[in-house]
Amino acid sequence: MLTLNASPAVSFEYHAPVVKRSGLHRLFAAAVVNSQFREELLCKPESALANGYLGQTFSLTEQENAIVRTVRAKNLTDFAQKVNQALKTAA
Repeated sequence: MLTLNASPAVSFEYHAPVVKRSGLHRLFAAAVVNSQFREELLCKPESALANGYLGQTFSLTEQENAIVRTVRAKNLTDFAQKVNQALKTAA
């Protein structure tokens, strides 16, 4: 009689990489998903930063904070472009 010893099946689990989100990522994510927060960010950025989103504030560097507070834009795309440009210029 012939017997076959089969090894146990090998299972592989996929774990998505953990991506650490910066304060700016969280700020823009909040602005994308919530029109009220987006309007506050565009019209009164100081207030938007002070109030945060859903009870949580944004961990921004001093440089990021200053840029967000001073950039003026008509829409979120324009705002993001201006913030990005200011960060590149400051670097």
